[in-house]
Amino acid sequence: MSGGPDAGRAPGAGKEPPPGSVRPTSKRLLVAIAVLGAAIGVTIVQVVESGGGVAPTVSWLSLVAWAFLAALLFAAARNTHQRIQVKRERIEPARAVFLLLIGKASAFVGALCTGVYAGFALSFVDAVSSSGPRNRVIAAGVAAVISVLVVTAGLLLERACRIPEDPDENP
Repeated sequence: MSGGPDAGRAPGAGKEPPPGSVRPTSKRLLVAIAVLGAAIGVTIVQVVESGGGVAPTVSWLSLVAWAFLAALLFAAARNTHQRIQVKRERIEPARAVFLLLIGKASAFVGALCTGVYAGFALSFVDAVSSSGPRNRVIAAGVAAVISVLVVTAGLLLERACRIPEDPDENP
């Protein structure tokens, strides 16, 4: 019958995962974390400047470090995908859990930093006509983009850790 409570849901949707499994990271949760981060970033700038201080800037060295982290995560995701999904190799369970946790943690931290950097950039957008705020907006914007790359790489690493379905098990 159509129109039942499960109409329009994907097959298998709503089923609880088997014990010992981990749910994929929710995209909605990552967006919520990024929005929270943006609020934190704007608040930091407002609080520091209202107290007579100078708001923090994003250093170019931190951009290089974030880019290096993103590159490492992409390389780990590709290597893990090749080993588990393509070559169907088994890896040690402890290593798989480690890689999964690194992927999840990178996605969460990257989402928070994306928001914070975007909040920094938004705080200085209104004064972008002068060179100081313009440089702050550019550096914070680039950092936000690189942070999105960290999130993407983390999600790819998490996805690469999935155990492939055995084609012989499906009826």
